[in-house]
Amino acid sequence: MTNPDFLNSDVPPAIPADFDVSGPERFFNRELSWLAFNWRVLEEAENPAVPLLERVRFLSISGSNLDEFYTVRVAGLRGLVRGGVSKPSADGLTPRQQLERIDADARALMLRQQECWAELRKLLAGEHIEVVGVADLTKADAQRLEAVFMEQVFPVLTPLAIDPAHPFPFIANAGYALALQLRREEDGEPLDALLPVPNQLDRFVRLEGGRPGLTRMLPLEGLLELFLTRLFPGYETAGLCTFRVLRDSDLEVEEEAEDLVREFESALKRRRRGEVIRLKMSAGAPADLRAMIVEELHASPEEVIEVDGVIGISDLGELVLDDRPELLWPKYKPRPPERVQDHDGDIFAAVAQKDMLLHHPYETFDTVVDFIRQAARDPDVVAIKQTLYRTSKNSPIVAALCEAAEDGKSVTALVELKARFDEAANIRLSRQLERAGAQVIYGFMDWKTHAKISTVVRREGKKLVTYSHFGTGNYHPITANFYTDLSLMTCDTALGRDATRVFNYVSGYAKPESLDNLHISPHSLKSHIIKSLEAEAEHARAGRPAAAWFKCNSVIEPDVIDAIYAASQAGVRIDMVIRGICGVRPGVAGLSENVRVKSVIGRFLEHSRIACFGNGAGLPSDGARVYISSADLMGRNLNRRVETLVEVTNPTVHAQIIHQVMAANFADEAQSWVLKPDGDYVRPGAVDGGEPFSCHEFFMRHPSLSGRGRAGTEDAPRLTKELVAG
Repeated sequence: MTNPDFLNSDVPPAIPADFDVSGPERFFNRELSWLAFNWRVLEEAENPAVPLLERVRFLSISGSNLDEFYTVRVAGLRGLVRGGVSKPSADGLTPRQQLERIDADARALMLRQQECWAELRKLLAGEHIEVVGVADLTKADAQRLEAVFMEQVFPVLTPLAIDPAHPFPFIANAGYALALQLRREEDGEPLDALLPVPNQLDRFVRLEGGRPGLTRMLPLEGLLELFLTRLFPGYETAGLCTFRVLRDSDLEVEEEAEDLVREFESALKRRRRGEVIRLKMSAGAPADLRAMIVEELHASPEEVIEVDGVIGISDLGELVLDDRPELLWPKYKPRPPERVQDHDGDIFAAVAQKDMLLHHPYETFDTVVDFIRQAARDPDVVAIKQTLYRTSKNSPIVAALCEAAEDGKSVTALVELKARFDEAANIRLSRQLERAGAQVIYGFMDWKTHAKISTVVRREGKKLVTYSHFGTGNYHPITANFYTDLSLMTCDTALGRDATRVFNYVSGYAKPESLDNLHISPHSLKSHIIKSLEAEAEHARAGRPAAAWFKCNSVIEPDVIDAIYAASQAGVRIDMVIRGICGVRPGVAGLSENVRVKSVIGRFLEHSRIACFGNGAGLPSDGARVYISSADLMGRNLNRRVETLVEVTNPTVHAQIIHQVMAANFADEAQSWVLKPDGDYVRPGAVDGGEPFSCHEFFMRHPSLSGRGRAGTEDAPRLTKELVAG
């Protein structure tokens, strides 16, 4: 049986290769691997061990994930096919072949989503949460709903006739609409019409009245159907259907744009008018109505999907009700680092004592926010530099940067305009920062700046001290509550210099001549990973312990994967926690017999990026070289982005990553899927049949090593076999 506990088990026997290990089949296809990831997300929606409303949330996430996949990845492949491109990807599949396999797998996934929703709907009804249809409404319901419709819905609707004088309107990306066949009551004259549904409206309407303790939710389309006569007086409905459009959402930006911000504002408008990539329609639509919609939207047959169920799976997230806490995960409050509390909340004093690693969301992201807030208000701080890739709508970090700039401090904000689907928000915050007096820079035209760095320069006596923050995730206080990420806070002089050099590089385009403890892409990060794997292979050939650990969201870059294979063949033991896309084919004789891969998906979204190399001592070992990174092992991160790979040298932080963060992920059984050599993922659970170990539960229960204060680290355990068994 496959053992998900990589920490306490040996590598299983490899299987013989039934393909050429030097050919393209040594890689798994990126797009199909992503679909496999979304199947795992959907399986959490089917998992009875997950609270019911959290299962609804997982189903909603699987829907929004798939929508984004279509609007970006599938759109890109269709563009290649239209352009006559037949060059295969690294795994040997042409764009057309990929689309064929994607279509088959995605259609099966969408069918399973509907089956899952049907089951969850029954379970919700058993918990007195009913999703009702028009036929389920009483006269009293209809009377109450009429006021809701007229006051909250009717003012924002625009019913549209479709005839030679009123051509078919443009339906924006993710647009949802009702298509209608109407008949005039006085003479039977037919009329085709469209009712676009503004995305500002909630998809579900909560019904008042009914039995005490019963929650009833009516889909918005049901409300619209109920009151169509208010929108088309004098007409009766002869036929109707609902549909939703997804369009190409990838941005193309002119390389020599004179004004980057204005160019992105224009590109966002083009996104809304992208070509149709997927058209979902309700099953049973009148044939002529269906044909008209398909023709007017210029959708090809393979882009049309009939749905017998709910259109817009992602909208089901609205049913996750806060007033039913017994159906949600128990509330969890992130811990503040005790060392910061020991210093009465003074983050600079806490970091000056020694480096500190925060493990979010188990340790509060408020500490990172307060780091910038305190810098803004500290009269000894002279300068702040900050990268902003994604952040929240009313970001407290942006507010603190504005406050610091208005107070006369030197503030530099590196805003990445190319953060997909956050471009518009980033344009707004850049304007806000500029108005406050901050220096806003936008980085490179052809490379995204994805590094997560903050620096605060503080005058202490007669010298300037640089305090730095390096993160694996975004400066986003909301997502930090459910993304697992690492924040390294340090006043190490070398790291401070390195961080400043990165900012200077992005603002002035002058590549740093040298970096002390940092590697950056697209220059040295990839080569350092490969050289580190080659060094492990040398240790193995010399008979020394040789091992490498990786944790990231995706690994697909061919050169890195081939380096992993070469190290494995030399005898290096390589264990990987890869949440999403994985091009590595593990456990194949003569290729990857020493490689294991697992995916951890559960209550929190694994997002931290970590690399560990045994350095001749094996793993786990205090002599290993340990790195945290902003980069996944993908071509875009390693070759076309500005990313960081930061070496951890502080002994306590080093131990925390090795003996807690990585060890717990490898020991996890409760939410681990193990990748097999054929590309399938299996979820074995606890091999001994006992209670499976959960890394998320472990981190919620146990404090981390580097954040401890006067209380010491005795109750911040290094993960051992005895602890797992206990």
